[in-house]
Amino acid sequence: MEDLNKANRRPHKLMLTDRRTCTVSGVNDVLSFDVNEILLETEQGMLMIKGNELHVSRLSLDKGEVDVDGRIDSFTYSEGNGYGKGESLLARLFK
Repeated sequence: MEDLNKANRRPHKLMLTDRRTCTVSGVNDVLSFDVNEILLETEQGMLMIKGNELHVSRLSLDKGEVDVDGRIDSFTYSEGNGYGKGESLLARLFK
């Protein structure tokens, strides 16, 4: 059964250019975003992008792709992609 789930997964790829633009593939959902932080659910777990003046310039959930512009300071992954299953967002981030 796990092999079937792996076959349905999209490849996850993150490409950063000059800390100003970023393209992320393998995105399942955009959970939240503002000018300082974007939280994505990806095939590899939760991904938090932090920076300044962040803007989601392109979003295609059908293809699983997101483009982000702004000054990017950090990427942080956390395990699990089960947001909303009994734990709050803050509880998951501060584990």
